[in-house]
Amino acid sequence: MITEPAKIQVTPGILKVSAKSNPNSVAGALAAVLRERENAELQAVGAGAINQAIKAVAIARTYLKASNMELVCVPSFIDVEISGNERTGISLAVRRVMPPG
Repeated sequence: MITEPAKIQVTPGILKVSAKSNPNSVAGALAAVLRERENAELQAVGAGAINQAIKAVAIARTYLKASNMELVCVPSFIDVEISGNERTGISLAVRRVMPPG
């Protein structure tokens, strides 16, 4: 049984990802935010958008390795209103951490 998910405080700026988003571009934006701040958030609605968001997180990890940074990602469900309709999406709370060692 799933209990209350872990809470990560995120920044006011949210990166919204669509199915047409270029994951390399989203990864670059995410890496830039995480170089400046400790937290970021990606939001996606729909299978294609969620796929692009997850790929962006994986790519951003490679971008941040050069800066000796690692990231952790905590997914959660969100409700988003799109054109007057309530939709369920995914929020990816991403936190910058220093790699072990």
